[in-house]
Amino acid sequence: MLQVSKKTLNIRGKLLDLSTPAVMGILNITPDSFYEGSRMQSEDQLLSKAGQMLAEGATMVDIGGYSTRPGAREVEAAEESDRVESAVVPLNKNFPELIISVDTFRSQVAKRAIETGAHIVNDVSGGTLDEQMFEVVSALHVPYILMHMRGTPQTMSTMTTYNQLVSDILKDLKGKMDKLRSLGVVDIIVDPGFGFAKNTKQNFALLQHLSECSLLDCPILVGISRKATIYKTLNVSAGEALNGTTVVNTMALERGASIIRVHDVKPAAEAVKLWLAASSVN
Repeated sequence: MLQVSKKTLNIRGKLLDLSTPAVMGILNITPDSFYEGSRMQSEDQLLSKAGQMLAEGATMVDIGGYSTRPGAREVEAAEESDRVESAVVPLNKNFPELIISVDTFRSQVAKRAIETGAHIVNDVSGGTLDEQMFEVVSALHVPYILMHMRGTPQTMSTMTTYNQLVSDILKDLKGKMDKLRSLGVVDIIVDPGFGFAKNTKQNFALLQHLSECSLLDCPILVGISRKATIYKTLNVSAGEALNGTTVVNTMALERGASIIRVHDVKPAAEAVKLWLAASSVN
């Protein structure tokens, strides 16, 4: 039986209930994200896609101005921040009900994004790439997605040696959670970091033991949509990995995921609906 974890977030004074798992749609303001379908190159394209995601069942969107795929090129902070702001401002104006997460490991980008209307900071580095991040998040009083990663997007694929995979990840996350809470951060979401300093075998092991993350007593976010673990296992391309993504997301829901971060909202929302229907049967 899954341990019951905290299932609410304070979003600018409004309580978001995650007892029904939420779908987070991915919108990348980058030219080099690994999945072409997530790249937004104009404001019209961004608004059209966001509107579609909202209509299909997304509770939130995640805006990224820096690709964190393995080997991604470096982007200056000012350029990343400009990209993120160019998305946050029109999204806030056109979809005031939409919760906006900003995908960044830089505190200055996070600060500017929140000040221009974003609601959540999603830090793939878990505070390891910017020592100011935890203090900035504390001062902003917003939910923080704490992800497990080692190294940088350029080096993480070489850092996959663990003593005990799940225990090592939980220990790392717990230590950072303690620091965040000592700074007054209340709303923490944990992301075990599928694909970040983990190989395919490790990703599947992490998925199998995902329920152990409930020991941290926080909502769990899973972001494995169309990643190499899925498409390489199936011997297909990222563009052909939707069915595999839906299967893996359903497994994640079974193991306690509160938020699933996806490129394709409708199939994810349907997976949540079917999982809920099955879970409610006595």
